[in-house]
Amino acid sequence: MAEKLDKQNPEGNDREILLQLAEQEEALSEEIERKEARLRLARNVRIVWSQRTFLVRLGLLGFVLALALAFLIPARYTSNARLMPPDNQSTSSLAMAAAALGGGRAGGLSEMAGDLLGLKSTSDVFLGILTSRTAQDRIVEQFDLKKVYGARDMYAARKILAERTATVVDRKSQMITISVTDHSPQRAAAMAQAYVNELDRLVASLSTSAARRERMFLEDRLKGVSEDLEIAEKEFSEFSSKNSTVDIKEQGKAMVGAAANLQGRLIAAQSEVESLRQIYSDSNVRVRAGKARIAELQQQLDKMAGKGEDASTAGNSQNTSLYPSLRKLPLLGVRYADLYRRTKVQEAVYEALTQEYELAKVQEAKEIPSVKVLDAPDIPERKTFPPRVLISALGAVTGLIGGVVFLLGSKSWKEKDQQDVGKVLASEIWTDLKERRILNSVNGHAAPSEGTDASPEGKKHGILYYLGLNNGSGASNGTPAREQESAEESEKPRS
Repeated sequence: MAEKLDKQNPEGNDREILLQLAEQEEALSEEIERKEARLRLARNVRIVWSQRTFLVRLGLLGFVLALALAFLIPARYTSNARLMPPDNQSTSSLAMAAAALGGGRAGGLSEMAGDLLGLKSTSDVFLGILTSRTAQDRIVEQFDLKKVYGARDMYAARKILAERTATVVDRKSQMITISVTDHSPQRAAAMAQAYVNELDRLVASLSTSAARRERMFLEDRLKGVSEDLEIAEKEFSEFSSKNSTVDIKEQGKAMVGAAANLQGRLIAAQSEVESLRQIYSDSNVRVRAGKARIAELQQQLDKMAGKGEDASTAGNSQNTSLYPSLRKLPLLGVRYADLYRRTKVQEAVYEALTQEYELAKVQEAKEIPSVKVLDAPDIPERKTFPPRVLISALGAVTGLIGGVVFLLGSKSWKEKDQQDVGKVLASEIWTDLKERRILNSVNGHAAPSEGTDASPEGKKHGILYYLGLNNGSGASNGTPAREQESAEESEKPRS
């Protein structure tokens, strides 16, 4: 039955046979390629092993050179400071909403929600302040980093400072780590502490809380009220000193009592004089003494009553008496009461504002995020750069790898055909480098034909000619000199 099928379909059998032969040939070629690859690998390993002394010496040379380079590189020290997270983590309603999205679960969901909403914690705000241009400029000016870094301007100094400063926020604990690297361990610690101080200063000065705005308003208002109070007190004191007024009400009571006393004494003296005149004449000593006492009492009473004075001039002229007269007291009382009331009002306002100001300062201190230092910057005892052991190991490994590449490359170069274009070109370049003919071409120029001016002045050359491009080089038959030399060398019998 199979013979019948084979006879009926001879073309299908031939196709299967051809496919089998192709598969066998492909498998054979793959096997040959694997064997050749193993042979090449074994040959390369043999070459490398045969030159192991050279490779070891080259590795030692690389190790020594790298170690010397590592000791020549200036050492750097890193000082670290760690800050506690601020107390008020949620500084806005959106931040609280982002925290609520976490469902009270600590970790990734609330942080992811905050990132999706574009919200940042107070630690991120602190991080932005630390990397701001204002903070960096203060650090540069404080430590004169333009001179230390050899920078030409503030931009270059800020760039170097940013490269040597690392500020990182731990997303889980929200702690901030400040790392400052410098060639001097003392300066590194001082710069890290300066970052902490500058952060505290900027947070306090740039706070936008409601308590801060209230405190600033009260502070400005207090300045105005203090000035008004000083003016009112000055006017009140000048008025009281000018008019001899201490307390108008008490002075009025005292002066009325004194006037009544004088009036009584005056009546008694008059009665006594009248009784003496009944007995003695007016020239009697006792009568004259009584009249004199009456005149003095009348003068004192008139003076106290302000007789002969213009009441409208009260407070405008200098009073020479110890106390103002009764006639002036009503007008002085109005002005006195006005100045007294203004002074008392300003004092009351000043006291109330002072109390509110102190309360606002306390509230502001509560609302401002405080900078709490967990780990203060310390003076580093060990350098952080350069890693001398790693650099030395890399130097040794580089020497070994370079030696292996050199050996394998030399072997591959020797095995190349002498007529290979790349090898011929490399030989020409190497010859020029050995003879130091880098910018001067040595190819022979084409022989000038008859009737052509052979002098350089007889031919106009372009700018490429003066730059060294040799477009007219070659022998008389148009073949370049290098190609002619290589052809002549190839025609010589090989030994």
